[in-house]
Amino acid sequence: MLEIHDLRVVYPNGYEALKSVSFTAGEGEIVALIGRSGAGKSTILRCVNGLQPVTAGRILLNGVDVGSLGEEEIRRLRRKIGFIWQEYNLVERLTVIKNVLSGRLGYTERVPSCCHWFDRGHREIAVSSLEKVNMLHRATQRADRLSGGEKQRIAIARALAQEPELILADEPVASLDIELSRQVMSDLVRVSRQQRVPTLISIHDVDLARTFCDRLIGLAQGNVVFDGPPRDLTEPVLDRIYRFDRPLDLPVPVPGQAAAMAGVGA
Repeated sequence: MLEIHDLRVVYPNGYEALKSVSFTAGEGEIVALIGRSGAGKSTILRCVNGLQPVTAGRILLNGVDVGSLGEEEIRRLRRKIGFIWQEYNLVERLTVIKNVLSGRLGYTERVPSCCHWFDRGHREIAVSSLEKVNMLHRATQRADRLSGGEKQRIAIARALAQEPELILADEPVASLDIELSRQVMSDLVRVSRQQRVPTLISIHDVDLARTFCDRLIGLAQGNVVFDGPPRDLTEPVLDRIYRFDRPLDLPVPVPGQAAAMAGVGA
């Protein structure tokens, strides 16, 4: 279980990226973070993964306080957090299976893994992860020969190979067309639920978030302004989420415009 309590992040230049963010994500729950650019979505993901220092507040993963960990402990924690990036972050000259096996690096000795040697147990986990996203038939192909949707499925398989306690996905379908976006979101949500892994997804597309996620958290100017099921994301709520980042002298959108605003880059 992921618990975030009164999370605050202030950058060295004084910019307050997160003001007092609190929420939880339970076993197998799919939670979407929505909001405009600069609302704090990616900052939350980086804080959870230990990539962004926290100014105040607490982050607990299965009872472990992330903020209290030293560098070595953070590295060990990251073994259990699968991170899926918008840009895939695959090594394109390597085969698909070797890219997925990179999810096992935190569990191996340095010298063998540098030589791309993994024992049978690690390989079985990688093969099983590829099967879960229906990509085992691509195992021996180089990653640079895959389509964008296939690359993101490999990135999901790599995250699964970590046997994660939590999955974080930062705009995982932003580089894909509408059809591929739905397919990749479907795969991600399906395997997360099958594995009972809480999954936190930063996403631009509000319609995709509504369709595939159990819960939506709306962020505006570093604050949580909505936390609830998709059915409660009404136009007035959307207006509140997407209005905050507009200059105050702009007119408030009339009903019907809020949904259109939600399609603008977040």
